[in-house]
Amino acid sequence: MHKKLNDLIEMAESFKAKIAAVVVAEDDFVIEGIVLAYKKRLIIPKLIGNKNKIISLLKKKEHNILLNDFAIIDADNDVDASIIAVKLASDKKADIIIKGHIHTDILMHQLIRTESGLRTNRFISHIFCMEIKTYKKLIFITDAAININPDIVQKAQILQNAIDICKIIGVKHPKAAILSAVETVNPKIASTLDAAIISKMAQRGQITGGIVDGPLAFDNVISKKAAEEKGIKSEVSGDADIILVPNIESGNILFKDLEYLAGAKVAGIVTGLKVPVVLTSRADNAEARLYSAAFASIVSENYSKFLEYKAWI
Repeated sequence: MHKKLNDLIEMAESFKAKIAAVVVAEDDFVIEGIVLAYKKRLIIPKLIGNKNKIISLLKKKEHNILLNDFAIIDADNDVDASIIAVKLASDKKADIIIKGHIHTDILMHQLIRTESGLRTNRFISHIFCMEIKTYKKLIFITDAAININPDIVQKAQILQNAIDICKIIGVKHPKAAILSAVETVNPKIASTLDAAIISKMAQRGQITGGIVDGPLAFDNVISKKAAEEKGIKSEVSGDADIILVPNIESGNILFKDLEYLAGAKVAGIVTGLKVPVVLTSRADNAEARLYSAAFASIVSENYSKFLEYKAWI
């Protein structure tokens, strides 16, 4: 059981460094995070963007010694940088893609295009891995960054992605909570209906590899005591590895609350494409970028098995 994001760094250090295409690298936080990940031997970066600015930043940060170690690929603009990264990944010249100082929608537009060659039979979804001081282990939140308002079928695939990624990280029997405002089925709250159906799908083998329960309100997800006081008997309550959120709004609010108010540390990746994609916020510091690189590196090590999955629908 991993308790700290540093555990992911230690795990990633045991693998061969992954070739990382860094999209729009000309930013202080981006360079700092990439250098940290490189020095930890997690990645071998290919920095894509304005070549002169990238070189200037490396020199400014006294990383001159790394200029000969890093491949720097010039790009005229953000779209061109994204296209270059897509080509590297499609041609198997990059193991992971790392978002730099670029808007998510610009990068994702190029990644998900059919012509990109990166689409697979798996659903594309985002997974946050969070270290929270008041929780006993790392917890994964999905999907708080890509899918706006997924339907039941899409939620099932998002959940399956998270379960399989957790197993790659080393969680043998991931416990997944399907989040809603309440823990009982209420026809007026659509997310409770979705949760109940998805829980039944897991019982019937349409979602495999994990223990799934829902609907559960957040207190019942995190606290076994809160669940017991409400008469809830659940293997997941108080021991959840995964939180499946109802939509992007609730997920985004949840993870940002945990990060900014509870001091949680965070890493995040996109799964379902042919390579893992690190999708950090442009405001994320170097530490968050390092953790995300470690997360992506571990997933990349076993990603071929992840992509062998055949969807039930």
